[in-house]
Amino acid sequence: TRNRLASRALRFGVWRKHLIRGQVLAALFVYAVRTLHPISPHHMNSTQSRPHLFGLLAGLLLSCGIAFASVVLARTWIHLHETQIIDVTGSSRKNIRSDLVVWTGRLGVEGPTLTATYAKFKGDSEKVRLFLEARGQKDFVLDPVQVKDLRKARRGSAEDGSLPERIGYQLTQVIRLNSKDVDAGPKLAADCLSLLAQDVGLETVEIQFIYTKAGETKLQMMSEATDDARKRAEEIAGRGGRTVRGLRSAKMGVVQINPIYSTATNWEGNNDTSTLDKTITVTVTAEFALQ
Repeated sequence: TRNRLASRALRFGVWRKHLIRGQVLAALFVYAVRTLHPISPHHMNSTQSRPHLFGLLAGLLLSCGIAFASVVLARTWIHLHETQIIDVTGSSRKNIRSDLVVWTGRLGVEGPTLTATYAKFKGDSEKVRLFLEARGQKDFVLDPVQVKDLRKARRGSAEDGSLPERIGYQLTQVIRLNSKDVDAGPKLAADCLSLLAQDVGLETVEIQFIYTKAGETKLQMMSEATDDARKRAEEIAGRGGRTVRGLRSAKMGVVQINPIYSTATNWEGNNDTSTLDKTITVTVTAEFALQ
């Protein structure tokens, strides 16, 4: 309905413009003839005795102007008839498998004194290193060690304003590991439990599954979504006895990367990193001219 109303308004405006242009052109021709051949009182009698040459010429020019305006209007109608538009949205979906896993773990140690806590932390760090290397994971990154005081409130401290009593120290360190072996992350998470038998507190904080070829895949899927939009436009136009001419404009929608078979959407796009297998959805809104 919006396209139909806009098309009618455009046709009406163009018709009116060209009709006025034709009338102005005819009026200019008549004015030019009268200016070049003025009729004076001295020649009034002689002019009246001659055939109405100038009147015939003015009528002829006026007829030519109207004919010209009609031709322009006809061509404008044909042009507008051929350039009506249709808006459609095409989409492309593809199931992919992540090719990179990011495992994040945290080693934590507590002790009554800073010296004792650090000594245990150093020993546990060596055990974690051997644990990772034994599973073929040598390229890991260690974040700076965080030191935290462990305190508990003293009895009556809220009343006398005294500080909580220090009962020990806690040392923590985050370990990050990237691997193209996407099964390594879940396996490490499960094997971390075996370190508990050695009194090593290594826990899995997060496992992220990433698809590194998302950029290339998006470009390919944009082309597929545009082709899908054209097929939809041709189907709709064919039902109405029209044909699709060419693409006038196209706008890409947000990309949705969801867990496989999920249809969740977000205005800013989704980028799931919690699952190994995912579904990428790309949409393109295209505008086509009809004939």
